[in-house]
Amino acid sequence: MKQIIALWAHQRALSTAFLRMMIERNDVTVIHEPLVTLLDTGEVPLPDGSGGQVVVRSERAFFDHLRTLAAHRPVFFKDTVEHRYRYLFDHPEEVADIEHTFIVRDPAPTISSMYHMKPTIALHEVGYEHLFEIFELATRLKGSAPVLVDADRLVKTPQAVVQRYCEEVGLPLIASALQWQPGDRPEWSRTRQWHLDAMRSSGFAATAKAYPDTVANNPLLKGYFDHHYPFYQQLVQHAI
Repeated sequence: MKQIIALWAHQRALSTAFLRMMIERNDVTVIHEPLVTLLDTGEVPLPDGSGGQVVVRSERAFFDHLRTLAAHRPVFFKDTVEHRYRYLFDHPEEVADIEHTFIVRDPAPTISSMYHMKPTIALHEVGYEHLFEIFELATRLKGSAPVLVDADRLVKTPQAVVQRYCEEVGLPLIASALQWQPGDRPEWSRTRQWHLDAMRSSGFAATAKAYPDTVANNPLLKGYFDHHYPFYQQLVQHAI
């Protein structure tokens, strides 16, 4: 079996741009947000390895299908952690052979961006706590800290960070994949409004945006920041 690589991310962490880079490599089967889609809709379409699709309706079926795909070439999937994914903790043996990797971004601008996208966002949906729980699970399964990308470092030195990531997960660096043509992707259609920056992008780049509500002026967002920042601190210290 080839590698199965997971990228776990809170929302607004540049994870879709990272996935876009993995698509550009063209040597890995790439799956966009399968578990969040499964939990939100009850099913998720997946590549069948022959140019078509299959639909799965349970976590067990999803992880079984990953291994079917990985019989032929490496598989990469990324998921966001607005859900806790109880299944991972109830069935750790089913995810023990996966290379779990993570990406985090400074929570202050991230929370402002999340709130701008979804003003009804709840405390748990911000995701840093869930991300830390999965990181702890992956650490126990691996016996050492998993690979973690600092998104703020990624946009400053993309090739250095991606090269280190590839070394850690056992993939060759394909430097040409750090650039791509802007455009939409069919797998982004369900949550398209969250991926507009990725659609416009052609590589990893910082996007400085000003939002009216921030952790400095909105008490709700300040409360979200105060809750999640300690988890961010514990995660980012492991960044490659």
